[in-house]
Amino acid sequence: MKSVLVAAAFGLIISILLTPLAIKAFRRHGFGQEIRDDGPESHLAKKGTPTMGGTVMVLATVGGYLIAHLFLVQQPGRGVTATGLLLLFLLIGLGTVGFLDDYLKIRYRRSLGLNKTAKLVGQLVIGVAFAVLALMADGDDGTAVATTAVSFVRDIAPLTLPVFLFVAFAYLFIAGFSNAVNLTDGLDGLAAGCSAMVFASYVIISFWQFGHDCAAELVDGCYTVRDPLDVTLVAAAAMGACLGFLWWNTSPARIFMGDTGSLALGGLMAGLAIVTRTELLLVVLGGLFVAVTLSVVIQVGFFRATRRRVFRMAPLHHHFELAGWAENTVIVRFWLVTGMAVAFGLGLFYADWLSFAGL
Repeated sequence: MKSVLVAAAFGLIISILLTPLAIKAFRRHGFGQEIRDDGPESHLAKKGTPTMGGTVMVLATVGGYLIAHLFLVQQPGRGVTATGLLLLFLLIGLGTVGFLDDYLKIRYRRSLGLNKTAKLVGQLVIGVAFAVLALMADGDDGTAVATTAVSFVRDIAPLTLPVFLFVAFAYLFIAGFSNAVNLTDGLDGLAAGCSAMVFASYVIISFWQFGHDCAAELVDGCYTVRDPLDVTLVAAAAMGACLGFLWWNTSPARIFMGDTGSLALGGLMAGLAIVTRTELLLVVLGGLFVAVTLSVVIQVGFFRATRRRVFRMAPLHHHFELAGWAENTVIVRFWLVTGMAVAFGLGLFYADWLSFAGL
């Protein structure tokens, strides 16, 4: 438990201390956010706010994870694991794709960076590599980091996929959530606050799996997962990094996470779901991200079919802004929705364990 607290604490400390340094450095080099012309007019005042703050979040997550392992050096079998490294690979890889996107926006002074094809190719390479390596990385007990079964709270045996279909599913899942967080990152502190809550839920889920790991003791309701404690450390460090960044990102934001942060955080959420065998549960835990993404899909699809709009503006948070809600009102209410989704998802997770344990 001490190592989990250390990971969260150092993720928070690194993020909260490095972010103001990043703000100064990015201002000095002119790394300011470009604002879309078709967005809400109230957002035009945010033009020039330093962006690419996601670099700090990625560094803080990696730093918190590695520092936590210093407290596990004397404990046999508690070193850095393949699962932890794969999750960090996913975080850093998608963060790199986002960094390139942010850099091009700044370099050419436009609100769009990488084109859609280039971004999807980057996500494809990282997502497929993660899925393939996760299936190949067998532990001493023969347990792989991931299985080819689609999962809810546990693997759903009838939904076991051929390897190539699982790799495709994993890619779409990772790309979907990385883009979902990216779409949600439109208001000060919205994505960071919601992400912190989802990562907190995975701290609880993975630590519970660690305490009920079938590798340690075969009991009703145990979980066949790889390296659950290491997964907890990654989730805790990411949660701390989000909270530390939120200190500077809350309205009025002094820095934005940019695609560097949003793509990395969304991809990490999907990775955590895959390695904890809770893929469909993430749809519940991250229900707000799903709703925001659906609002864009519905808006685009309905407009193309009828030339009319369902929402005043998509993504969903802009609809409520144009409906007259203050930005802070939208943010806090969306945080509340995420909190309720996380509570409901954790309730489903615990209810499943109770049913297996016969309680």
